[in-house]
Amino acid sequence: MGKPTHKNIIKRRRKRREKLKKLREEYKKLKKKKEKEKILEKVRKICPWLSEKEFLNPK
Repeated sequence: MGKPTHKNIIKRRRKRREKLKKLREEYKKLKKKKEKEKILEKVRKICPWLSEKEFLNPK
């Protein structure tokens, strides 16, 4: 298996950012706590180092 190229790394980061943005918008629309927890679980799978606070308040 080859070493990941810079292009692939950038592509992965962009995909992650887009996915997080989509989940963030969905999270803000939800009202039930249980549904919000499901979104946070997905976020943890995508980006385990990201805290809930950082997810809700991006830079």
